[in-house]
Amino acid sequence: MTDSTAQAPAKRRASFNSLEVSQVRRLTADSVEVAFAVPPELVEDYDYLPGQYVALRAEIGGHEVRRSYSICAEPRPGEIRVAIKKDIGGVFSTWANEQLKAGDRLDVMNPQGAFTSKLRLTSLNDPEKLAAEEVAKNSSVHLVAFAAGSGITPIMAIAKAVLRASETSTFDLVYANRSAMDVMFAEELGDLKDKYPSRLAVHHVLSREQRISPLMSGRIDADKLNEILDEVVQVDRTDEWFLCGPFELVQLCRDTLAARGVPEESIRFELFTTGRPENPQGQQGRVVEADPSGENYGIEFTLDGLSSRIESPKSAHETVLNAALRVRPDVPFACAGGVCGTCRAKVVSGEFEMEENYALEKDEVDAGYVLTCQTRPTTDELVVDFDA
Repeated sequence: MTDSTAQAPAKRRASFNSLEVSQVRRLTADSVEVAFAVPPELVEDYDYLPGQYVALRAEIGGHEVRRSYSICAEPRPGEIRVAIKKDIGGVFSTWANEQLKAGDRLDVMNPQGAFTSKLRLTSLNDPEKLAAEEVAKNSSVHLVAFAAGSGITPIMAIAKAVLRASETSTFDLVYANRSAMDVMFAEELGDLKDKYPSRLAVHHVLSREQRISPLMSGRIDADKLNEILDEVVQVDRTDEWFLCGPFELVQLCRDTLAARGVPEESIRFELFTTGRPENPQGQQGRVVEADPSGENYGIEFTLDGLSSRIESPKSAHETVLNAALRVRPDVPFACAGGVCGTCRAKVVSGEFEMEENYALEKDEVDAGYVLTCQTRPTTDELVVDFDA
């Protein structure tokens, strides 16, 4: 293992491009893998590190709908692949599972996100360099991932890249589902296990299906998690942890690992949602008008080198993102729920409160970065910079 960190593609403006769907492949009864063809002139814009995501945008039922999905394949020029699991009541996921087909076109944002390894094995996003770099082949790390349901999506990309990058690195995956029929990428996981039999261990935990081992049956609660950490994975020799799934499972794992002394910087996590239905997923599209009496916050922001200003009524408790979208529809966002980090900006001046944050690292927050979908001004003037 080396002591330098992975280098993601240079930070770039979050923007959409229309891409053609090249394939829609059924994974389970309620999930599909969608492949997008990336034309040569956009290849550099869609370079990515394993673990990153893209936001998709489509007109469904006369309304614009945006959703973020993790990239599930190793980086290869000319292609982006995501997996979409149908959620109960999910407008986009239901549409994608039932109607999306090869030949359709969707707006796809260039890759974003920080759910990537901090351990620099090599240039993970360049397979040709991978094969040539002996540093990678001589690096030895042990990674552990906990995933639930469609949380396997970014883990697939990370596991494939790490196992390929190093001839001695090892990977433990604990994958929770309701039943064997719900396991996404079951065939691919089997193939990966066959390819790396001594370096990859996959532990399926099924909540509604009895397995031979009682430990691998039932829901992962605190007792079961501690037993898994004691008997299945080697906590002390793990270099990095990846957690991806619903809020409750991810938070349980984070708290349990912290209690065992695992450093915060060694734990990478990504959520589906915050799992808190009482908190609306942002305010995108909310109609707000300035208070004519003058009881407003002044919000100024810079985007693509252009500055804009908007008055936000103090009584509305409006987010910076919602206010900015009223004058600049091109302000970047995807989930609007504090999860993805697409709406990240730096506070230049003024005071604020940020309600939720499941996307920014501690050093980013310390440097003044916020999620504008969760940030509200608390002083009369607030200035933020999306270009920072």
